[in-house]
Amino acid sequence: MKTGILLGALAALIPLPALAQSAPVTDCPLRDAPFSAQSPLIDILLNEQAKAALSTAFGTNFDSLPPIVASTTPPSFGAILTPREAAGWVGLSQDAVARADVLLREIPVTDADRVARCARYDNDVPTFDLSGDGPKILMFEKINGFRDGPSVDAAHAALTEMAAREGWQIVTTQTGGAINAATLADFDAIIWNNVSGDVLTLAQRQALRTFVEGGGGFVAMHGSAGDPVYFWDWFVDTLIGARFAGHPMDPQFQDARVVVEDAGHPAAADLPAEWVMQDEWYSFRTNPRDSGARIIARLDESSYQPLAGNRGIAMGEDHPIAWSRIVGKGRMFYSAIGHMPETYVHPNYVAMLEDAIHWAARMDGAGPNAD
Repeated sequence: MKTGILLGALAALIPLPALAQSAPVTDCPLRDAPFSAQSPLIDILLNEQAKAALSTAFGTNFDSLPPIVASTTPPSFGAILTPREAAGWVGLSQDAVARADVLLREIPVTDADRVARCARYDNDVPTFDLSGDGPKILMFEKINGFRDGPSVDAAHAALTEMAAREGWQIVTTQTGGAINAATLADFDAIIWNNVSGDVLTLAQRQALRTFVEGGGGFVAMHGSAGDPVYFWDWFVDTLIGARFAGHPMDPQFQDARVVVEDAGHPAAADLPAEWVMQDEWYSFRTNPRDSGARIIARLDESSYQPLAGNRGIAMGEDHPIAWSRIVGKGRMFYSAIGHMPETYVHPNYVAMLEDAIHWAARMDGAGPNAD
């Protein structure tokens, strides 16, 4: 209980910035996309005709969905599910998916649909006070998909305390409007704090990509690469370099052995050769090693039950859990550790995150071509 109180107090130390209110968003990524079995479920639920068509195809009353899925106001699990993905979760056949796709594609996309789809994005540009000294870090916390409050808050508190200890300037935003060229030019690195769901407009996507490829740092934890579906291929396939597959559910949280594979990586500078900790352990459909990632740590699958429950998936002997990559001239670090709040006070994980941010933000003084 005392730890929770302390984390909550630390999380409140960084006030949210003032916002410059902007015009409504018109360049959200799926604004004009036809309804289909690949649409975000939230967009289907926003249109009564589409919702009825999907109910007919699936034989399901969507009014009975739990609020975490049925909500059309973010954060909502409906923003990170499609009918195709949802069908697989509840055991519906591909015939049902095909019927849904046919019915949905017959429904026209109206101007009202476009406005509703774009409403979960924003163009609000925050104003930050960056008058102090030290490396400048932007902690990004806009979440349209699944928001696990305890993990977000614990990470926020840990990173706030870390910045104070290390003399970094760290500011926080929950608005996509912060991701623009002029604002990002002030920062050395961006931290994606368990961000879930599609959160950036087309212009904001380009700004983030330009920032990273131009030499900026990008650090992400756990839920930032844990969505069942993604609607931005560059983010998941190039920047992160692996697609989420699942995690054990029964039990969901298990002790597992984390093995340091690359002790020479700066993010591993203060880590032991291995350690055991408890968390929710992700598996991935694709191995980041295959796309050129530098694997820092992996899981020993013999130390836990990767197949526990109906969403458990094993990766085998090669199960990366933390890695980095060079994207253009920029540095990316991702760790799949971090669902349980307790992970953000675990000394080994805190050391890994601290050293990873140091590396990603080039506090080592290395030039843009150094890895």
